[in-house]
Amino acid sequence: MKLSKIVGERIKEAPAGASIKSHILLLRAGFIKQVSAGIFSLLPPAQKVSLKIQNIIREEMNKLGGQEVLFPVVMPRELWELSGRYGSIKSEMVRFKDRTGHDMVLGMTHEEAAVHMALNTVKSHDQLPFLIYQIQTKFRDEARSRGGLIRVREFTMKDAYSFHSSQEDLDNFYKKVYDAYKRIYKRIGFKNFVVVEGDNGMMGGKISHEYMAVTPAGEDSLVICPHCGHSSNMEVATSEKEENDTQIAGEKEEIFTGNAHTIEDVCAFLETDAKHACKAVCFKTETEGKLVIVFLRGDAEVNETKLQKLVQSELLPVDVEEFGLCAGNIGCINLNVPEGSFVFFDKTLQNLQNFVTGANKPEFHIVHCSFSRDLPQTTFVDVALVKEGEKCVHCGQKLTLTRGIEIGNIFQLGTKYTKPMGMKVTMPDGSNKEPIMGCYGIGVGRSLASIIEEKADEKGLVWPMTIAPWQVHFCPIRLDNENVSAVSDELYKNMLDAGIEVLFDDRNLSAGIKLTDSELMGMPIRVVVSPKTIANGQAEVTIRATGEQLFIPMGELISELKVLIRDEIEEIEK
Repeated sequence: MKLSKIVGERIKEAPAGASIKSHILLLRAGFIKQVSAGIFSLLPPAQKVSLKIQNIIREEMNKLGGQEVLFPVVMPRELWELSGRYGSIKSEMVRFKDRTGHDMVLGMTHEEAAVHMALNTVKSHDQLPFLIYQIQTKFRDEARSRGGLIRVREFTMKDAYSFHSSQEDLDNFYKKVYDAYKRIYKRIGFKNFVVVEGDNGMMGGKISHEYMAVTPAGEDSLVICPHCGHSSNMEVATSEKEENDTQIAGEKEEIFTGNAHTIEDVCAFLETDAKHACKAVCFKTETEGKLVIVFLRGDAEVNETKLQKLVQSELLPVDVEEFGLCAGNIGCINLNVPEGSFVFFDKTLQNLQNFVTGANKPEFHIVHCSFSRDLPQTTFVDVALVKEGEKCVHCGQKLTLTRGIEIGNIFQLGTKYTKPMGMKVTMPDGSNKEPIMGCYGIGVGRSLASIIEEKADEKGLVWPMTIAPWQVHFCPIRLDNENVSAVSDELYKNMLDAGIEVLFDDRNLSAGIKLTDSELMGMPIRVVVSPKTIANGQAEVTIRATGEQLFIPMGELISELKVLIRDEIEEIEK
């Protein structure tokens, strides 16, 4: 491919609004162009990367016996009502009416379509297990689209669905997909990724894992044990909390605290530590508007994902005075809340014997409270965020926190979709049973952007050989020189004939511009010829990832390039 013919341009500065490395570099290198918030066109270089990622995914899915299909983008309301998700998914899913007035949706995921495809087609346990998958564009009306291809509204995704006759069969297959995903990300070129326990969210099911590219640009918080290797998403992470004081100190007493309402102000006023305070965090349920109060230690924070699972509802901010409570002075002793309210006590409070809490009236708090003495029947739940340095529940060593981008996920769905949609198969004993499902997704665009977050440097993109748009960036210097022009044309033809994927910078521009563009675009190998190198009978070869330079005789260039390409691919895939 000749660079002068590629649609797109390289620019020195990224447009306003680009904040993270992958977004900035994809724009500057002419790989993507924004159409609308969270919607991008992939220009030819990015599309070539995307297709290579898709082919790696496709190869690994096929090795598992996967059958590639294509589900519709547009589906009728009735299909999603069968599963119950038409009403449970809110504004993220685009709903519209067709010309007849019929309610339709844009697919943001395809569990319903997968079951519909198998419904009345797969009838016997003899046809199980099977895996169907697609690679397709989806649309999710994401409220916070940001970071280029990291968080978008329109995206390309591989989603796969497996069907099984037993939990044991699903468990065995799930492990195969778990390992296949590791191979996929290694083949793409990732070195810094982890697999964590995940939250099932709208997908349902009981067991899930998320594949995370570890990077400061990530939105997800990850909890990792460096000792035993256990890792999980912050949304579902657990830990052994710091032990509380067990010595009861004095009788409880109401103390005037005036305008001190926040936990920081109260503790400062009383000259105590937040570890000896019980604070209240309040919400209301989205479904019924019920009050939700979480009591937890003053230095802890609420894990809203865990809390939503406890109340089986999304959470909304709340004005506690609507429920007769005194904002800033809510306490766990003598609390009076409306019937049907949710009140939880986090495990950070367990065995806490000398703490301060609100007095449930203006300007006062209660000191020297004790759970064993004052609230002996309290039940504690795990609803606090894990903190750096808390202990791993598996090995007792200290946990670390880091950031990550979710690039894939796998779920065990059970019969969440087959049961309500009426799919059954005949079992060996003649009974009918709903198949058990697994679901497996990979974000293609996210993988493309995340590998940039891992590999790119201050000069630009750095593509692994397995997914690079072109394997070689050929940069002749002084194409106005007849000898350079003739040699370059011949080398370009020889590279193509040898099956080398080459981007030929055929522009008659300065060496500085051409070399800077080559570093920005990030092909794994750069080949430079100039009047000087030709006079020496050599080509200058630079490895983009390491900066290593080689001077290779012209007659050996093609064979040496093939060796370099082969060796890097083998190094990535071994």
